[in-house]
Amino acid sequence: MSEEVDQGRRKLLTAVTAMTGAVGVGFAATPFLASWKPSARAKALGAPVELDVSKLEAGAMLQVEWRGKPVWVIRRTPEMLESLKAVVPNLADPGSDGSKQPEYAKNESRAAKPEYLVVLGVCTHLGCAPMSRFAKVDAEMGADWQGGFYCPCHGSKFDLAGRVYKNVPAPTNLEIPPYSFVDDNRILVGVDQARAA
Repeated sequence: MSEEVDQGRRKLLTAVTAMTGAVGVGFAATPFLASWKPSARAKALGAPVELDVSKLEAGAMLQVEWRGKPVWVIRRTPEMLESLKAVVPNLADPGSDGSKQPEYAKNESRAAKPEYLVVLGVCTHLGCAPMSRFAKVDAEMGADWQGGFYCPCHGSKFDLAGRVYKNVPAPTNLEIPPYSFVDDNRILVGVDQARAA
């Protein structure tokens, strides 16, 4: 007995089966491919942070978080800036030659604009959080203290530009993150000054 094969129906069934398989593969692959993308939280951690410094008083500090680390913005007074010269003999790396900072911050004030210091608030020794000790007269810090940062964990000291003192455990100056000035009152942490220009 010979049965006649309906070629049209066979082609239709083959096409529908292939299409169903392709849709199934697409549904199966979508979550797999989506897992390769960074999460919203991961994107937010690396995203630039904009700061309004218009209300930041001279001699005060503002703290924000960028990429899971504290970033300090200090609006330095003329006296604070003058003290940077006085401590040079006590510093391990006054020229910031062995430290991590953008090229525009490789100067005495370690800043794009001397008035504003933008620095990561993480000690370069073991990652502790130094404390601000801006007062010049501080019996605990010693007679040569001009103000700066002190890490109580192991005794590392940094000046008001984040430069490390000699003979302390911290090997390098505090890190300067990439940043740029949007205008006179806003700083964008995470975007390099050279790229923003």
